[in-house]
Amino acid sequence: MTSDDDLRAAVELLPGWLPRQYWFAGDTSAGLQVRVASATLLADGDDLRLWHVLIEATQPTGSDIYQVPLSIRRWPVDRLDHVHVGHVDAGHVYDALHDKDATAILLRCFHDPDRYRPALHFHVGDDVELPVDEPSLMLSGEHRNANLAYGDTALLKVFRHVVPGLNPDVEIHRALTDAGCDLVAPLFGWIDGSWTDSTGRVEEASLAMVREFLTTASDGWALATASVRDLYAEGDLHADEVGGDFAAEAYRLGMATARVHETMAEVLPTGTLGADGLAGTAEAMNQRLDTALGVVPELEPFAAELRKHYDVLRENTGPVAVQRIHGSLHLGQALRTVLGWKLIDFEGDAGVPADERRALYSPLRDIAHMMRSFDYAAQHLLVTDHPPEDPTHDQIAYRAGEWAQRNGEAFCAGYAAASQTDPRADADLLRAYETDQAVHEAMYEARYRPSWLPIPLAAIERLAEST
Repeated sequence: MTSDDDLRAAVELLPGWLPRQYWFAGDTSAGLQVRVASATLLADGDDLRLWHVLIEATQPTGSDIYQVPLSIRRWPVDRLDHVHVGHVDAGHVYDALHDKDATAILLRCFHDPDRYRPALHFHVGDDVELPVDEPSLMLSGEHRNANLAYGDTALLKVFRHVVPGLNPDVEIHRALTDAGCDLVAPLFGWIDGSWTDSTGRVEEASLAMVREFLTTASDGWALATASVRDLYAEGDLHADEVGGDFAAEAYRLGMATARVHETMAEVLPTGTLGADGLAGTAEAMNQRLDTALGVVPELEPFAAELRKHYDVLRENTGPVAVQRIHGSLHLGQALRTVLGWKLIDFEGDAGVPADERRALYSPLRDIAHMMRSFDYAAQHLLVTDHPPEDPTHDQIAYRAGEWAQRNGEAFCAGYAAASQTDPRADADLLRAYETDQAVHEAMYEARYRPSWLPIPLAAIERLAEST
């Protein structure tokens, strides 16, 4: 059997395997057709054939491109049982991103960046030494991509769902790295690829990126929720009286965010929104609320008041400065290192079309998202440990609100100190963005995590009362 025959047989297994993968975005109940959009043989050994594969998955709802590197091993590999795709005449087929022998080959491809063009192009930064002799480790916790750590120095992020064009995570990390910004993990390299779609058109996209692996960093969500637990464990103490008070860290995180925004404005496109642009922003927010009402009927009693937060933007004639922003900023996208906070994952919300993720927004949108993240950190234990029937619920809910407000104020104060722009100065726009995000969260929770729906609903009630 030739290598091409091996590949065809392996790809025939994918319609039964893909719908079971957490990163597959299709309708798993519908019929699925798979077509090879691009295939590159990276290794052809006696025991291992490694294919880099882009497949076009087509269902009645549309088509998507997925990155599915495949290992074909002559003999079964017990440690890869959990990613076994199936068996073909040439051997056993595995998801290659979990195969340490295959991922070692993938990293070594950066040493010969033009060998696999035009299907694949490996870029590596000047004076970068990738840890090609280190084994990879697949990290958990990512829902739409694959993150592979190589030793304690490099992290390879592979975009499973591929969208044509330059991925914002690559674009922004590259711009900030080139600008010498030390508030992000430096970009070491990236992979571009091309394929032919079903109409014969050639498309190009970012496929993966390598950045510094911040091994000693602490996740912002973990630090914030530890502070919340300390507060809940301390009886009647207020947030500023507890040993685990997070406000100083929130202040420093605000400063870091302001400086990243400032650098982004220096090296990436900027613009302004006038009256028409702000009216368009209000209209888009109203449309998202209309969609949410069809998913979350609990929003209906608050809808009229929420719209007031949007419609007040129509009275603002601008100009409002807009620029590239993070796009999905929350505590989980911030890492606390020994040298301070660093922001990661500039890809934006994967559920939003690519052109919207690359659009220009007010930095207040990022700040509003972080305000919502503080609220989630404060409120999540009410859902898991203190439901409404718990006699302590009301007291803890009050203290949770106090914690979120204290840390949100600290974050904004830090932002203002670093940028001389106080996010609270444009309260209408900040509140509109915060309302829009809470509505988005309500829709997400109703669809995927109904037990957490009370968190955004409580925020929505507060926002409705504030009009």
